[in-house]
Amino acid sequence: MDDREHGNGHGRGREETADERADRQWQDLLQEIRVTQTGVQILLGFLLTVVFTPRYASLGSADKTTYVLTVILGSLATGALIGPVSFHRLVSGHRLKPQAVVWASRLVMVGILFLVATLTSALFLILRVATDNTVVPWLVAPVLAWYLLCWFALPLWARSRHGSNGDGQGDGQR
Repeated sequence: MDDREHGNGHGRGREETADERADRQWQDLLQEIRVTQTGVQILLGFLLTVVFTPRYASLGSADKTTYVLTVILGSLATGALIGPVSFHRLVSGHRLKPQAVVWASRLVMVGILFLVATLTSALFLILRVATDNTVVPWLVAPVLAWYLLCWFALPLWARSRHGSNGDGQGDGQR
């Protein structure tokens, strides 16, 4: 047998070298990053302008604290989601693509976690300002549950039910 590795043993795998797998995983990851980066950058851009609006001065202390927290979370999400680009650029040419895929994948997952927190915090703040109502947590909780279901629970369920042997070879995770 040559340096090609066979799939997951279920007849559905790919026959590819470690370098080919890393190239494919990197391309998959880039597509995911493009979607999340755009969303988080637009969200952060809007958040950064709020402090310069006349309405900001009239916010209460709790709302200003929530706003600051939301901007920090958005900044952290942006950093984690842009991080793979810098990571790749700094290790490019050093034959570290398989490791870069693993680390970039981890950064993207951290960025997605920060994005969930940013969206939840922003929704909480907006609904507090818009409604000034005590039902806001009851409005935000189902949205957060929806994010968690769509972004984590469903993919994890699908992986456990229909996934491969869990060696992490298909998604860059280790």
